[in-house]
Amino acid sequence: MPKALVHDPDGRPWLRRAVAVLRDGGCDRVVVVLGARAEEARPLVPAGAEVVVADAWADGLSASLVAGLAHLGRDDGATRPDAALVLLVDLPDLVPAVVARLLPAAAPGALARAAYDGEPGHPVVLGRDHWGGVTATAEGDEGAKAYLRRHRAEVHLVECGDLATGADQDRPGPS
Repeated sequence: MPKALVHDPDGRPWLRRAVAVLRDGGCDRVVVVLGARAEEARPLVPAGAEVVVADAWADGLSASLVAGLAHLGRDDGATRPDAALVLLVDLPDLVPAVVARLLPAAAPGALARAAYDGEPGHPVVLGRDHWGGVTATAEGDEGAKAYLRRHRAEVHLVECGDLATGADQDRPGPS
């Protein structure tokens, strides 16, 4: 089942939880990228969030990343953001404070990511100057991993281990 359709044991959709974390963390614009079974997931997207469908979703996580960055890159100069904060939907213990801690790093040349006890994790801040390189190297379920590895010296790690574990959850149930 696509993770956008998964619900917590209490019935709250993972997708709504992720959007709430972004908004409560300080993001004024939220873009939700949907893939498999997008039309089923679309009603779960909270009002005010933009929806993009990654038609090549079967290619893996990278298809969502590329579709989201392409959507943001189409904006004209007045509305195009300086950076994108990329959040996966399957991070059950992520709290808005993690997003709030990362947002100050958002700038056109930025590469930053949350770290949990020193280990890089999500969310990730990708400055606009890096979007072309990220989309050119993203493939499969790796997303921006290869690009971030290649630019390791430029990546600013923001410690968030005091706020969350950063562990992803592959299936519904207790985290």
